[in-house]
Amino acid sequence: MEDNNIKKENKQKRIANFLYEVGTMRKLMRIHRQTLLTDDMSDSIASHSYRVAIISWFLAKEERVDPYKTVMMSLLHDMGEVRTNDHNWIHKRYVKIFSDEIIQEQLGTLPYEDLKNLISEYEERKSKEAILVKEADLIDQILLLKEYEWAGNREAHVWLHGKGKDRGNAQLKKLKTDISKRLGKAIYDVNPSDWWNDLWTSVNRK
Repeated sequence: MEDNNIKKENKQKRIANFLYEVGTMRKLMRIHRQTLLTDDMSDSIASHSYRVAIISWFLAKEERVDPYKTVMMSLLHDMGEVRTNDHNWIHKRYVKIFSDEIIQEQLGTLPYEDLKNLISEYEERKSKEAILVKEADLIDQILLLKEYEWAGNREAHVWLHGKGKDRGNAQLKKLKTDISKRLGKAIYDVNPSDWWNDLWTSVNRK
């Protein structure tokens, strides 16, 4: 009985340590701040993962696949960056990431295998859910760029629309599924503040 209690205590401590590690995602700012020339301290790995999860839920419902899997994959998809930090496309030229090692040590040591299995499936990009989560990841970037463009960021405008002969809805070209392309186009078509157009009022409710 005493051995079982020790095992249960160690199990809960491992979960507790993991939850503290998850909490550090709030502290990790996404590194495209360097190349987007912005100092947005609200754009963390945690905030990004949250919106990716919401996007992937809608994509899963539209495509009639498992929304639980897409949401959980989304919440985990950048979990490894807790240990590697985020890298933009300049950094990736010079930095090697040991993803398999991170997945095993971070998620493979948890009491349940579910999270490791989900992120391994995401990394393989073979299931419909994994593909949609990657699409959701890209769609969140479109949303962010549109928000930055709306606030006057010229660099974000270039990223959104391209330049020269490639000018257009440049980010849409990265999307592969029809549902993602349709949602991406809708994001291009509306403005970040349109959601409250019919809600605002100058009169307090009585």
